Amino acid sequence: MNLARQILKVPKNFLPNFLRPYSVAQLQQFNESETDKLYKLLELELRGNDPAVLRSFTKFAVTTGNHFDLQSKSWSIKKPHHERYTVLRCVHIYKKHRVQYEFRTYFAFVQYKYLTGSTADTLLEYIERNLPEGVALKATKVELQTLPEHLIPPSDIDQ
Repeated sequence: MNLARQILKVPKNFLPNFLRPYSVAQLQQFNESETDKLYKLLELELRGNDPAVLRSFTKFAVTTGNHFDLQSKSWSIKKPHHERYTVLRCVHIYKKHRVQYEFRTYFAFVQYKYLTGSTADTLLEYIERNLPEGVALKATKVELQTLPEHLIPPSDIDQ
């Protein structure tokens, strides 16, 4: 620290935040105040208009989960969802001359089991940053929670 202060010739009280080390007390206080959530399931629904891109990204998502040591499973719906629009070929007349356009949407699903909140956030951020063009992502989390205190298990009522 003193060497950096001498080289940069800055006053003693002016030290950038990135040069100050974190104290152990601050880190312990941060860790104790915040408990990590537990997720039973994290499901990713991927939608896209190109099946090859979707298949490649599904393989990427499963491989990413394997690097995090997570149980992962993937599947896709074989039949795409078709949206067809029929419009007139000419704007003015000739109602019998029409053109039909079609949008195909392919679906793929990736499922991760038994993760913590920090792992889920890190995994989702990494996957979202590498999402290719033309692919939509919908993430669904199933959180594990403790039983509320006002609910009594059936075994305690009988006694």
